[in-house]
Amino acid sequence: MSTNDDLLDHARQLDTADPLAHWRDEFVIDDPDLAYLDGNSLGMTPRRTVHRLHEVVNDEWAGGLISSWGHWLDLPMVIGDELAPLIGAVAGEVVVHDSTSVNLYQLLHIAVAVVEGCTTIVVPTGEFPTDRYLVDAVAETHNLNVSHAVDDAIAGRLGPVVVVMSLVDYRSAEVADMAAITAAVQNAGGTVIWDLSHAVGVLEVNLNRCSVDFAVGCTYKFLNGGPGAPGFSYMSTRALDATRNGPQQPIPGWFAQADQFRMDEPRRPRDDIGRLLIGTPGILGLTATRCGVELTATAGISAIAAKARAITDFVIEIADAHGLDVASPRDAQRRGGHVSIRHASAEQITADLAAAHSVLADYRDPDLIRLGCSPLTTRYVDVARAVNAIAALTA
Repeated sequence: MSTNDDLLDHARQLDTADPLAHWRDEFVIDDPDLAYLDGNSLGMTPRRTVHRLHEVVNDEWAGGLISSWGHWLDLPMVIGDELAPLIGAVAGEVVVHDSTSVNLYQLLHIAVAVVEGCTTIVVPTGEFPTDRYLVDAVAETHNLNVSHAVDDAIAGRLGPVVVVMSLVDYRSAEVADMAAITAAVQNAGGTVIWDLSHAVGVLEVNLNRCSVDFAVGCTYKFLNGGPGAPGFSYMSTRALDATRNGPQQPIPGWFAQADQFRMDEPRRPRDDIGRLLIGTPGILGLTATRCGVELTATAGISAIAAKARAITDFVIEIADAHGLDVASPRDAQRRGGHVSIRHASAEQITADLAAAHSVLADYRDPDLIRLGCSPLTTRYVDVARAVNAIAALTA
C-alpha cells in the first residue's frame, strides 16, 4: 500500500468486513463525512439516549412529577449492577454517582485509613492532573507523603502505600499490568486505586480476577454517557466487608444513610456500596449513562475490545507507511483505544485537521495528536483519512 488511494481502498474493505459496523447506525451522526476521532474524550450520542431522555422528561418528570422518585431513587445502584460485568465486577460492587474526581476523593480517604502503616500515597508523574491534585490534597489532609516512585512502590521499597494510577495512560494509551501491579502493592501491605476512565467500554477489564479493591472511572468516553455524565466507584466485596464498621467516606450525605428518611436519627451509613452516595442523584445524567452502558453490554465488550486492537493496529500501519512518529505501544495488548502521533507542531496540525480536512482529533501537550478509535462509531476509513491528512500537513 504505497498511495493514499490504496490506503483508503483497504480501509473501505475493512469497514465492509467489520462485524461491528452496523452499530454505527445506533448513533446520531449529523455529518457522515466527519472523521470523529475524539470519542475517547466524548463519545457520540446514542439514538436510544435521545428517545429515553424524551420519555423521562415528558412522562416521568412532567407527568409523574415527584412520584417518579419511587423508581429513580435506586438508579445509582441499578446502573452500577448493569455496569459491573463490563469491568469484571459483581452486583453490589459498583455504584454510579457524582464525578470521577469526587469518587476518587472518597476512595482515597478510605484507602489511606484502611492501609495499616501507610505513610505515603504514590502517583505517577504523568498521571492525569485531577488525580495528582487529589493525591496532593488528601496527603496534606492526612499528613502523608507523596511519591512518584511507582517502581519503588511495586518493589515494596516504600512499605504499605496507596497507589493511584490509570489503567490506560491518557497520553500514550499504554496499558498498565493491573494484575501484577495490584499483587505487588498488596504483598507489601498496600492497595491500588485504579482509574479506569480510558479503559471502561473499550478494554476487557476484570477487577475481581486481579483482586482489585478500589477503582473509579467516567462514563462519557467509550461508554457514550454524554457530557458530564456521572462517574462510577468500585469497591470489592472484600473491601466493603473490611470497611463496614471502619473508615467511612469523607462527604456524608443523606443518600448514604441506612434509612435516609429517618431524618432526625444520627448518621448510620449503609453497609453496602451505597454508603458512597452523597446527595440527590442527577436523573437525566444517569438515564443517559444507562443507555450507553446498555448499548455497550449488548454489543459485547469482547467484540469491542477486539476491534479496538484491530483499528489501532491499522492506524499504526498507516502511520508507518507515511513515516510518522507513533508514540503509543505497538503491542495491541498493551494499548488502549487511541493512538498518539508525535510531532513538534501537533497543536497546529490538530487545528488544521478540523478546519481543512473534516477530522476531529485531539491535542495533548507538548507534542501529541491523539486519534481516538471508539469501536462502535469509528470507521477504518476515518482513521485512514486522518493519518493521510496528518502526513500531508507534515510533508
